[in-house]
Order: sequence, then C-alpha cells, then structure tokens
Amino acid sequence: MPRRREPRSPADSSRPRQPSRTTWRDRIGALGRRCLRLPSRRQWQVGALIAAGAVGAIAVLSLIWPEDDKAFQARPEVTPATLADKPRRPVTVLVIGLDADKLGDATNKAAPAGPANADALLLVRVQPEGPLQVLNLPTELAVRLPGQKQPVALGSLYRRGGVALTADAVRELTGLQPPSPDRYVVLPRAALRQLVNGIGGLEIDPPRTMRYQDKAQKLTIDLQGGLQRLGGAQVEQLVRYRDRLLGETDRRNNQQRFQIALRDRLRQNEPLTALPGVLKELEGQVETNLTPLEALSLMAAGLDDQRPIAFASLPLDPPKPAHGKLRQLSSKAPNPVWPEKKG
Repeated sequence: MPRRREPRSPADSSRPRQPSRTTWRDRIGALGRRCLRLPSRRQWQVGALIAAGAVGAIAVLSLIWPEDDKAFQARPEVTPATLADKPRRPVTVLVIGLDADKLGDATNKAAPAGPANADALLLVRVQPEGPLQVLNLPTELAVRLPGQKQPVALGSLYRRGGVALTADAVRELTGLQPPSPDRYVVLPRAALRQLVNGIGGLEIDPPRTMRYQDKAQKLTIDLQGGLQRLGGAQVEQLVRYRDRLLGETDRRNNQQRFQIALRDRLRQNEPLTALPGVLKELEGQVETNLTPLEALSLMAAGLDDQRPIAFASLPLDPPKPAHGKLRQLSSKAPNPVWPEKKG
C-alpha cells in the first residue's frame, strides 16, 4: 500500500519553499572569512607550546653539535710588520750560547768539563731602519783579566763571572759605550733544540758530511751534506761541529748558516704565527733581561728588513805556541771593530 502523505500546514501552504542556490562568489567569500578568522585562546596556547619546544630543541642541538673547526676559519696573516712595533732606536743584544744542556747544570758534559762555558758569542744590532748586524765573537780570543798574568779564553768568562763579566769584556773589546749591550740572552742547548722544533725545523745546506764521536761527552755528530730539513737535535750537532783542520773558524761558519736559516724560516707565516707561543714555552729555560714584548719588537725589526744579515768577525793573529789554542786580536783590526751600518 502506498505511504500516506501528511498534509501541509496552513503556514507551509501559504509560503512556497525556495531552492538553495550557492554561487562561486559566496563560496570564495566564506573561505576568506575562515582564513581571516583570528585563532582562539586555545589555539594561541598550542602554538606557543610548539614554538617553545622548537627553540628548546635548537638550544640542545647547539650544545651537543660540534663547532666549526677553527683550522678552517679565516685567520689574519701574521707578518713581521704586524708582529709588534719596532724599537725606536738601535738595540744591541749579547747572545751567549752555552755548552751546557740546561741553565744551572753542575757540569756541562762537554770539553773542557766543568761549569758551563760560552760555546758561541754574538753581538746582534737591531735597527728600526738599518740592516740586521751580527758580530761573531771568537770564544778562543785571549783576554787578560785584572790581577792575572796569564790570558784566558773569552768563552770562559761566563764560567768565571756570568753575564756581567762577559758583557764587560765584550764592551771593552768592541768599544761599545754603556749601557750597550742593552740586552742579553743566555741560550743553553736544550732551549736551542726546543726553539728549532717549535718552529718546525730549519732548511740548512751543510757543505759536506760531518761525522764526529766523543764518548766522554756522549756526543755523536752524523750529518750528511746537502740541503735538508734539520730538527733541533741535528741543528745542535751542526753548531757544535768543528773541523779538525779549520777549528773554531769552521764552527763559526756553521753557526752563521744556522742564523741565516733561522731568519729565513721565521719569515714564513706558519712559524711566525707560532713564535709568541714558542717564546712563552722558553721562559724559564733561557736567561734574559728582555721582556716578551721587547723580544717580539726586536724580531719584528730584524725580520721585516729584506736585506741580508750584515755579518762581521774579528780578525785574529795566527795561534802562538806560548798561548796554546788562544788567539790574539790582530793589530790590523779596524777601529771601531764593529761600526754601525746606517740604512
């Protein structure tokens, strides 16, 4: 049986139903109103919690994630000109290279055995504008001390009276006026090795094979000729080597090779950058009245000048049997024996 329809009420019969029409303009308007509707308070709270969590996660990651390797970060290039301010006047430094391994050693473990002697003596003149000057002083030079009849070797004065007696004799010998030498540096062998190793070794060209052995000193020298990179122990062998025929003159030539190589090496960026740290490590191993800033200032002036080192030496008379291995200063030596060279 067909379903019975309910009759319309009078109100429905009097107002006919209008069909629902939604145009595309109405739909876009509704979508825009929903998009522009401000979030509720509950939505703001949820968003704030999410943002706080993200910030916290980033903070934690920044603590556990490694920083960029500093080796890959750009560093300003260090040059002699930027190392430190140059001195405003010429400065003369007395350098004493000891034959002992460390300062204060009871014995030098060398020949002649006993307290430390000066195995190398240098006067270094650093000028703001002039060339770097180095005077190699012969340790075998005969000097006569007040109240003594027999002369003694210049290199033995450190054993007898330390820096003060050595500086007095050098001042009288060269004609320097007080307070020159202005500064001094006493460098034992262990400090020499550490200096060379700290800057990565030196490129040196020994002129020939050098071999020598002394069991009493526990000294072995074994170097090949030719250009090569030498470490601290090998450089020590070089500056200690003395040819049997050429004697102390040959040793001073080897020390001069070391000085040239040291200056050339320190002009390179990597060892020059490491220099302040190397000098810091040498504190307590050398005896000096130079402050760290003064040392860097002298280094800056000596390295920045592009001219070769102006080496000088004292002319000596041939050895005399009466004086043994000691040598006398030649009567033909210039006066002054070490004139200042201007720029």
